[in-house]
Formats: sequence, structure tokens, C-alpha cells
Amino acid sequence: MTWLADVVLVALVLEAAFLTLFRKRAIWDVILILGPGAVLVLALRLALAGADWWWIGATLFASLPLHLLDLARRPA
Repeated sequence: MTWLADVVLVALVLEAAFLTLFRKRAIWDVILILGPGAVLVLALRLALAGADWWWIGATLFASLPLHLLDLARRPA
């Protein structure tokens, strides 16, 4: 079932390309918008593939700073 997570990751890459190329969004904005979700999907993929728990935990923890940066840059 890891292929489902791969499909979602490919969709996120395509969305990032669309936002960057056609909507003229800055790449940093796109990374902050889509990054946390992509890292969470990567954690899901690792869990489905049977990876060790510390890899899953590390990817889950890696999404936190990206999410906090995204929240900090948005207007109140």
C-alpha cells in the first residue's frame, strides 16, 4: 500500500510546480504551504513500509518546524 503514499507525494510535487510556474508563487511560500503535509505523507509511507520507529518519529518531528514557520508568516 505504499504506492498510495507515493501517488500523494507525486500530486504534491505537481501542485508545487503548478503554484510556482503558473500562479507565480515564491518557492519559499510553496515549501511552507505544502512542506508539512509532504513530510507527514512521507511518515505515512515509512510506516506502511515497516520502517523503524525512529525514522517515523523523525519525519513526524520534522514537520513541526515547517508548520510553525508557515503559521508565523501568515497574517493574524
